[in-house]
Amino acid sequence: MSKEISREIVSQDTWPELRWEAWKDTCTTMHRWMQIAGKIRLKLAPMVNHWWQVPLYVTARGLTTSAIPFQSNIFQIDFDFLSHLMRILTDHGGDRAVKLSSRTVADFYGESMEALKSLGIEVRIWTTPVEVEDRTPFHKDMRHAAYDPGYANRFWKGLAQVDRVMKQFRSRFLGKASPVHFFWGAFDHAVTRFSGRRAPEHPGVPNVGRSVMVEAYSHEVSSCGFWPGAGLGMPAFYAYAYPEPPGFRDHAVQPSEAYYHDGLHEFILPYDAVRDSRSPDEKLLSFFQTTYEAAAEPGNWDRATLERDYRREGPEKGVSFPPGPG
Repeated sequence: MSKEISREIVSQDTWPELRWEAWKDTCTTMHRWMQIAGKIRLKLAPMVNHWWQVPLYVTARGLTTSAIPFQSNIFQIDFDFLSHLMRILTDHGGDRAVKLSSRTVADFYGESMEALKSLGIEVRIWTTPVEVEDRTPFHKDMRHAAYDPGYANRFWKGLAQVDRVMKQFRSRFLGKASPVHFFWGAFDHAVTRFSGRRAPEHPGVPNVGRSVMVEAYSHEVSSCGFWPGAGLGMPAFYAYAYPEPPGFRDHAVQPSEAYYHDGLHEFILPYDAVRDSRSPDEKLLSFFQTTYEAAAEPGNWDRATLERDYRREGPEKGVSFPPGPG
């Protein structure tokens, strides 16, 4: 077997197939389950700029809220896509599990709140889902009940790869940058860079409180991320700038499969273009890097101050780049 063919097989095994039509019902149900956990964190965690206190984070088994304060204690909520459980763990040894299986959102919500209560954690959340068209409250949602454990596992494995490459990309920036995190509102994984300048007040978007968007986009950003399928009908990477500088959409970006979506005002790269690549890390990093440059160059970012010269520090693990100028 040639090295080229071997690399492609490894690439497709590591970056799992995520056919939207095959798992969209599972994704829609999981989206609401994760909003329940995320809203619990939102209710109890202290406010952080740009809502950075609310996302979830990739783990070796799934996703976690990380530690959430409650009175003088802490607890966390973990989604485990190997055992297919949602676990609630406390600092005094408490441990409750809620099964991830084909069950309604209403049933999942009820058992989750009972599990918290049994651990002495009393919390009330706003039960209306956000950033979705169907706003049926969690406790009344008998429609969404699909769960395919195989695709849930694939989703997490793909997310783990995205998380790894995004963290590599984040390491190139010395300025203010967000953590690499999973937003349960839009159900996307993202990392954001900041120019350091304030932005014009955001006009808002449907199904999201305007104040949420104003806080999230209080400063100029270049952001990139990953959607597992909703909206575009396929898993894809995205990149955008707020505010969008003149010439952004016409900037030359890589790889060749990337394009500017006029409706979304974002650059899009299909997930399968990365998955099918012989060098998926390199292809994805080229998308993140060139779309960032599309924002930073016409936006007059102070790149000399904000960026790490990663090319002069040696090749990144698993990725080869041509030497920089000079």
